Amino acid sequence: MGDFNLALVIVAIVVCILVFIFNVYLLVNYQHPDDANQAYFPKFVVVLGLSIAAISILMLPADVANRQACRHAIYNGSCNLTLPMKDLWLAVYIFDAVLVFFVIPFAMFYYEGDQDKTVGKRIKSALLWVITTAIVCGLVLGILYGLIGKVDFTVRHLSSATTTFPSSWVFSSDQQCVGNGAKQCSAYTASVSSEKTWTMRTTFPEYVVALATIVGSVLFAIFGGVGIACLPLGLIFSFIRRPKAVITRSQYIKEATELGKKAKELKKAADALHQEERSGSKGRKWRKNVKAVEKELFQLEEDVKLLEEIYPQGEKAETSWAFTVLGYLLKLVLGVLGLIVSVAWVAHIIIYMLVNPPLHPFLNEVFIKLDDLWGLLGTAAFAFFCFYLLLAVIAGAMMLGLRLVFITIHPMKWGATLMNSFLFNVALILLCSISVIQFCSTAFGYYAQATAAQEIFGHTLQSLRGIRFLYKYNVFQIAFVVLAGLTFVYYAAFGWRRKKPSGRFQLSS
Repeated sequence: MGDFNLALVIVAIVVCILVFIFNVYLLVNYQHPDDANQAYFPKFVVVLGLSIAAISILMLPADVANRQACRHAIYNGSCNLTLPMKDLWLAVYIFDAVLVFFVIPFAMFYYEGDQDKTVGKRIKSALLWVITTAIVCGLVLGILYGLIGKVDFTVRHLSSATTTFPSSWVFSSDQQCVGNGAKQCSAYTASVSSEKTWTMRTTFPEYVVALATIVGSVLFAIFGGVGIACLPLGLIFSFIRRPKAVITRSQYIKEATELGKKAKELKKAADALHQEERSGSKGRKWRKNVKAVEKELFQLEEDVKLLEEIYPQGEKAETSWAFTVLGYLLKLVLGVLGLIVSVAWVAHIIIYMLVNPPLHPFLNEVFIKLDDLWGLLGTAAFAFFCFYLLLAVIAGAMMLGLRLVFITIHPMKWGATLMNSFLFNVALILLCSISVIQFCSTAFGYYAQATAAQEIFGHTLQSLRGIRFLYKYNVFQIAFVVLAGLTFVYYAAFGWRRKKPSGRFQLSS
């Protein structure tokens, strides 16, 4: 088994290298041309943050494989090369918290600083904001850890009398214990007074991870609940709303003229806002108008993209239209498959997490049976479900931010993403990835039992003083399912509406 454990270490190293290379590829292809050959520090933070997020998701399947590495070990020394998963979990998530609350804000403040200022002044301004944030976070964490940084475990004291060693072993639902007169064991007949609370202080790193998980869980319950429904349904209804045929040239000229007028008005408004910024008039009205311009600019880009779809140009116009049709067919296929996964997720939450005791292991048993077919098949399916949940969180954040104006979301676009948008989305992914792992370790507790992740995110987090009741009464899971249901109703009522180019300017004064 030592060779298997060594192989696990090698696979982990290779996966980390591949993740890093893939994130560099994403950065190069998504970055805006204005950021080419500059903003190297924000780019480094983006690649590092995306790598940490991806690795943290992959660590849970690795934790399961790591647990199974010594399952058939014959001697103790054969397990010396297994991964120290608990230390790795704590290191990754402490690093995650540092990136989210300190490094990424510094990079954003520096990147968005006044370009007319010197590099030293921009660094000084960003440091002032980050140091202030660090002092506040440090005081809050220190006070909370000193006052309530403890875990309360409920234990039950059991005792029983001795009995004669039986000559035969007979167990049934009526007699669970050894002995002629024994009907039920002490665990069944113990009184409520035998329960006691065992209190101990958790480690500070675990406490930091726990609080970061709570912050992420709030976002996860909102974004994940909405995203688990809008991710597949958005793809399906996108196919339903697809353009059925190309428009005429006269229609194209009319729509393009309207969009051109809108673009000129947007440019004029952006120039005026830039002048206000340079003069120092950055009040509430200015920020409101900046958000309005950003929203209108995004809508304009969407209108232009849709207009290009319904009137392809060039020598290969027919080929372009054929690829457009195939693209919508692919969205339908992915949407149907995603809907199956989303329904499985919601059903699993209800069957396994909201009902006590669980009605059925459901997906846990599916993964175990897949492992029996082939060693890594169950682990791969397990990793896919975790990744899908993270994609659902991102889809929910994009929907709420851009359609309901709940929070300012920076959209990521191929070849047109500025570094501040990159940094914002990386922070969101990092923050929610902690909660995704905690949620998955709980949802698949039967499959991922006895792992280091379950020890940190299961026993410790769910017994932490002050927040354990949120997990005891399944607050986040209930919010997740309710929001998923409301989103489904929303799409059933409004998702079929076909989107057309707006051709008008809606900037609020």
